[in-house]
Amino acid sequence: MSLQKKSKTKKDSKNIKKNIKVKKVPTKKVTLKKVSAKKAVVKKIIKKTKTASVSTLANIPVMSAHFQSRRPSAIRLAQIEFMKRTDNVGVVNTAIGNVSLPMHPAMQRRMHNLSKYKDFADGVVKYSPTVGLKETNETFLHVLKASGLSTEGLYSQITDGGSQAMELIILGVCGAAGSDKSPLLLIDPAYTNYKAMAQRLGRKIVSIGRKLDSAGNYSVPNLKEMEEAIKLHKPGAVVVIPYDNPTGQFFDRETMVAIAKITVKYNMWFISDEAYRELYYDDNKEGKEKFKITSSIWAIDDSDVPGIIGRRISIETSSKVWNGCGLRIGALITDSKDFHDRSVAENTANLCSNIIGQYIFAGLLEESVEDLQQWFCKQREYYRSMLVNFTSEMKKLLPEIIISSPDASIYSVIDVRELVDKNFDALDFVMYIAQKGVIDIEGAEGAVGAEVPGGNRKKMTLLVSPMGEFYNENKKDDKENKAKKISLKRMGRTQMRVAYVETPEKMQLVPKLFAELFAQYCSLT
Repeated sequence: MSLQKKSKTKKDSKNIKKNIKVKKVPTKKVTLKKVSAKKAVVKKIIKKTKTASVSTLANIPVMSAHFQSRRPSAIRLAQIEFMKRTDNVGVVNTAIGNVSLPMHPAMQRRMHNLSKYKDFADGVVKYSPTVGLKETNETFLHVLKASGLSTEGLYSQITDGGSQAMELIILGVCGAAGSDKSPLLLIDPAYTNYKAMAQRLGRKIVSIGRKLDSAGNYSVPNLKEMEEAIKLHKPGAVVVIPYDNPTGQFFDRETMVAIAKITVKYNMWFISDEAYRELYYDDNKEGKEKFKITSSIWAIDDSDVPGIIGRRISIETSSKVWNGCGLRIGALITDSKDFHDRSVAENTANLCSNIIGQYIFAGLLEESVEDLQQWFCKQREYYRSMLVNFTSEMKKLLPEIIISSPDASIYSVIDVRELVDKNFDALDFVMYIAQKGVIDIEGAEGAVGAEVPGGNRKKMTLLVSPMGEFYNENKKDDKENKAKKISLKRMGRTQMRVAYVETPEKMQLVPKLFAELFAQYCSLT
């Protein structure tokens, strides 16, 4: 449902206003027929913001072309639109991976006792070295040890969260700004920040694809297709997210080793985004954890893949496993001394990362390996029960829906392709529920929102992320690969990502909210 065509008649506009007055939707299973979308109707409900060229305005300096073309991330878009509302509707925000759990107790202790730290006692907050505090770097290596991984020969640098580590890596492995040389190779769908950082820096992104089948399983990256893309585009590095964002797919050790061999064969950097390391949920029939060996770039060495040493880089963060999203503390770890030294040199322009966040995260260094392993287990159990409940309830309410049941991380992808026609656009749906969608929902204890007379009901809506931006289009592919990419882009138009980040009580509302808001949206056509 395109947002770009104007409404054809005033009658359509009146119909919209009428339909926005939401009728009570039955709480039993929602059965949906194929939707025939009317773009003109949706246009009056959802307004896409377009940046006007400021060069036409008198006495106003001109912004860069990059700024003029910039749009909010698909992950943040729904929240930005929802914040414009004035109708006091409550919200369950699963669009952003903003964890609602408390930080590890050791980190909390440091946060509550900042004044006891000698460097903060007198209210003085100085810069740290650009590489970061020694104890904070040691903490990231200590966390690796807790996962049973060797830290011998590794170099750690503190960054402003994982996102800044991405930025530094792109600067370090890709060709010159504005050129197509040495692009970054991603596996689609891929976390949107890689594309955003590459655009900011003027670097090139290329990708290979995965597909979501009707049972909710993602295909394993096709290694033959990966090699073909490498021969065609000559990327400088490949990025893998073993505990994947956005799909929840788990890349086992065998897959990681196979990709590592390709990076050696074509002399590339091997980058692993390990923000969700230790968050995996696939058990065998005996109930024991299947993945006894942690899947990590640091679980691969020269005995597995000769020549892999010296080309490995990982992205670490305090945000997910440790629930410290707002600390904005991460790390870039590598086994290349030269890459490490040059990355630190590049980052001297940023002076240093948040010194208070560094100090808080370093509280984990005081914990034993055994204590950290117990924390991993606790985190896994928390998310495991939530995702099982969520996926089963979604299938009850919308039997034809396709939903990835993640083996890892904290996300599921919802695909409505069996319920809609070719004109459906997930972005339109996401914008509608953020801007106008509202459901009178029962059992919303603890949720903020307008009270509905007559029982425990509140006016609520839901935020999710449209998946279109998680896919990349390779412009230089041959005709066959272009056809595959178009197919993947179309797949993204029917998909949305849900993050398991709200409290369990709020997450219980998500299936019902999604089903009823989807039915409400479809009723407008």
